[in-house]
Amino acid sequence: MIFTVNSERDLNQVASYLIKLMDRHILFLLKGDLGSGKTTLVKKWMVALQSKDEVSSPTFSLINEYELSNDTMVYHMDLYRLNDLEELYNIGIEEYLNRQRSFCLIEWPELLLPVLKDNYVMIRITEEGESRSIDISEH
Repeated sequence: MIFTVNSERDLNQVASYLIKLMDRHILFLLKGDLGSGKTTLVKKWMVALQSKDEVSSPTFSLINEYELSNDTMVYHMDLYRLNDLEELYNIGIEEYLNRQRSFCLIEWPELLLPVLKDNYVMIRITEEGESRSIDISEH
């Protein structure tokens, strides 16, 4: 599915679509250049899920946690500053990916991709002038 986004308001439709995919997937990977809108999309998504937690970029903390109303957790990760698989395993990636009643949203997932099996959603955000193209595919 490909969405063309001309404003933040257009992200509401994308967030609604992603919520439907949460019935089948727990892992969502976000790819896009710096400033392309990955964290902004996550903010809209968490608002649509009625999380009361404030969403911010996990660039420095690596992992932010958001609680949903049904005691489900969302782990929002940013792997940009990690250099190798050892660092990835040191932050406990396997534990996060296997937790019950939780979802993982991972920005800059390139380090993780080689060790993933199927059953994830890839979200590619591409800047096209003032708008964004958001390509969502299930794997």
